[in-house]
Amino acid sequence: MKELIMKMQEWIRYFLGKWWLIVIVGILGGAVGLLYAISKKISYTATLNFVMEEQSSSRNSLGSAAGIAAQFGLNLGGLGSSGGFFQGDNIIEFLKSRSMINKTLLTEVEIKGEKELLVNRFVDYNGLRKKWAEKEHLQRIQFKDTTGVYLQDSLMFQFYKSILKNNLTIDKPDKKLNIIAINMETPDEEFSKAFVETLIANASDFYIKTRTQKAQENLAILTHQVDSVRRELNEAIGGVAAATDANPSPNRAFQSLRVGSQRRTVDVQANTAILTELVKNQELAKITLRNEKPVIQVLDRPILPLENNRLGMVRAIVIGGFLGGFITCLVLLIRRIYRQIMEADPS
Repeated sequence: MKELIMKMQEWIRYFLGKWWLIVIVGILGGAVGLLYAISKKISYTATLNFVMEEQSSSRNSLGSAAGIAAQFGLNLGGLGSSGGFFQGDNIIEFLKSRSMINKTLLTEVEIKGEKELLVNRFVDYNGLRKKWAEKEHLQRIQFKDTTGVYLQDSLMFQFYKSILKNNLTIDKPDKKLNIIAINMETPDEEFSKAFVETLIANASDFYIKTRTQKAQENLAILTHQVDSVRRELNEAIGGVAAATDANPSPNRAFQSLRVGSQRRTVDVQANTAILTELVKNQELAKITLRNEKPVIQVLDRPILPLENNRLGMVRAIVIGGFLGGFITCLVLLIRRIYRQIMEADPS
């Protein structure tokens, strides 16, 4: 222990003898830290957390009404087939897909009272217009909410790769929970916020449309059939009235005079029964659509001002000075140990 204490005292005296070198390098390190803080490009991170909620299927609760609907070729509960696409980590890959990111970039949003496509904002804060100054075909490009244009599609693919590599991260903060976090880090604060909100809005629209497509089709078919049967019923009622008016006081001895009216009466009764069941199924289809409609529930939205990576000048000077002094002490230590080893007597 005595030897250890004496060795430590020796090192302390050695470092104190080099204090001027340590101070100079520390000052230089502080200056470097200050320059770094001034020149560092500030980026802003927008974070949006959400969960996916789904209503349980009401297929089993439809009972005999679903059976009646099946007679018309309808499936009131056929919504579960697309669920796998949005289960587990599939939703994360879906949000990272080229189609969703490109759709988000080509969406018009309102920023500070002005409407513009997000892709134009992306081009501006990256200074791409200046880089394209010598390329006339790129200077004139105007992005539109469409696909199939070779030049635009080519640029959008480059933007997609850049965003996915440098800006956008989507993952689960806690693997045990179903909460998903979207983080967008860019030098444009407004763009970061607008991008994550537009991305989740587009994903929600696509998700709801996909999950309820079958129910929407069923409801449209039922609505069409209800309207068609109602027209037939109205015509049959009118036919009964017309047949009755044609023979207001038919002779009971001539049964043929009552055939037209009786036929129309049967049509009225049949169409009435059919219409009653169709209206029931139509209402059940509406209820099913509401119950099966999935929801992307947003828990936390980004709020301005966003979190940024700005490094304060005082903090940068302190960190730079400390690292400079520490590295100097480390170099002096290694240098002294090396000399002691080389000067040691081999015998």
